[in-house]
Amino acid sequence: MKLGFVMTLTAVALLSGCSIPASPSAVSSLSGLYGPPESGNTGATVKTGQQLTLGILYSQNTQINRAYLEHYQANAGTGFGQSLLVPAIRDAYIATSNPDLAVDWVKSALQRRFGTVTVYPDVEALKAAKPDVTVVIDTHSQLITPRSSDIESTTTAYFYDKHLNYIATATGHDATSLTPVWAGNKRSEDIVRDITQQQNVQINALHNFDRSLNDVLSR
Repeated sequence: MKLGFVMTLTAVALLSGCSIPASPSAVSSLSGLYGPPESGNTGATVKTGQQLTLGILYSQNTQINRAYLEHYQANAGTGFGQSLLVPAIRDAYIATSNPDLAVDWVKSALQRRFGTVTVYPDVEALKAAKPDVTVVIDTHSQLITPRSSDIESTTTAYFYDKHLNYIATATGHDATSLTPVWAGNKRSEDIVRDITQQQNVQINALHNFDRSLNDVLSR
């Protein structure tokens, strides 16, 4: 029997007693910020330009999701990850759970279209600053655990004008279901390949977000 296979079987046994953070349930997208839009896109134009200021708020979903990914990544490095006898598996978990991937991606996309982009800690600070456009970033992720190999990622941006009237929504989503990552007959390299899929799903969702954002901003 190959050493890698033996090590994988040992890791499966060890992981059965460990706790990998489970994906949190999504809450109302704009909970604690604004009421959700009553309908879909209004058809209104989102003004862009280097002369305009943009304010960003993170929804409750995003705050919870970032904490979940931070916990997932930290546990991969110092928690359940310590039980993994194959460093490549541990490294794959860490590399594919970046808590800032989605928010940094959205900020970068918006910085190319507005003069000043600022993230505000709360609604009160944003209202005091009075940016020309407000965006509420809403994200949700579901990553691999020993009990589930379903992967999902959604990133959404809700646009509001300077008076905080809803304008439009840009969103991107992707999901996939794999065979159980920790199936007993999988080699360590196959497990790494499966874990890498969770980053691919996140990137695909963000590319879909970019297409939706271009549609919203090109009206």
